[in-house]
Amino acid sequence: MRIRANGIAIEVDDQGAPDGEPLLLIMGLGMQLVAWPEALVQALVSRGFRVLRMDNRDAGLSQGFDELGVPRLAGVMLRYALHRPVPAPYGLADMAADARGVLDALGVARAHVCGASMGGMIAQHLAARHPDRVKSLTLMMTTSGARRLPQPALHLRRALIARPAGHDPAAVVAHLERLMRLIGSPAYPTPPDELRRRLQASVQRAWRPAGTARQLVAVVADGDRSPLLARIEAPTRILHGEADPLVPVAAGRDLAAKIRDAQADLVPGMGHDLPLPLLPRIAAGIADNAARAAR
Repeated sequence: MRIRANGIAIEVDDQGAPDGEPLLLIMGLGMQLVAWPEALVQALVSRGFRVLRMDNRDAGLSQGFDELGVPRLAGVMLRYALHRPVPAPYGLADMAADARGVLDALGVARAHVCGASMGGMIAQHLAARHPDRVKSLTLMMTTSGARRLPQPALHLRRALIARPAGHDPAAVVAHLERLMRLIGSPAYPTPPDELRRRLQASVQRAWRPAGTARQLVAVVADGDRSPLLARIEAPTRILHGEADPLVPVAAGRDLAAKIRDAQADLVPGMGHDLPLPLLPRIAAGIADNAARAAR
């Protein structure tokens, strides 16, 4: 369903009992709400959660901002490398306001929040700026943005901003397959046919590379969120793969050190994805952290 949140149109999927514990899931760069596996959603619903998935602005079926133009990413990265300000069409704080607007529109006063990758960055803003709205916080495969942290290898950074060989769906799916094989979990590889099926369904639903580019600029422009982390009051759990090549595990340890009373679950063999064999562990971690808030 499409709702008005923070003054824009946001696509939301709402599953579970209406009186269940609200849990907002925020996905990462260029990803859609369907990137949260249905098996994970059902595992959370069975634990008593009302699971709310959302397409971020400029992704999926939510409102786009094509009128703001397509960023020149090479120039953006150069300005970042030179420690110069990066102008952005919107910021992660704006995207956190979208998430808060989703809760407002659905009449949810407080929710448990889980964010993955860029979604975890948005969740940091939400929890720090609106602590009265966040019961518990789970941050998955994400970072504070501190510059001293290890960065992904150059070939991964190039892959992240590369373009498909063509505009047809098959070329786009092949491009995404290559990227997911680079960043996925080495100990839990997704079977090729299953990965292709998921990506085909995602591309058929929406493919918005210009929106992804604008989101990427928002991430780069946001800089170091370390000062923000001290303001987080919600019980926090850090879930991070030890084999994550895109956001190295040092970023997870950094978050755990900077957020008061945070607990960390560092998973051997996990990369920058949500492999099926780990979904029970992920669901249990979210639920355990929510129980901390109840205590």
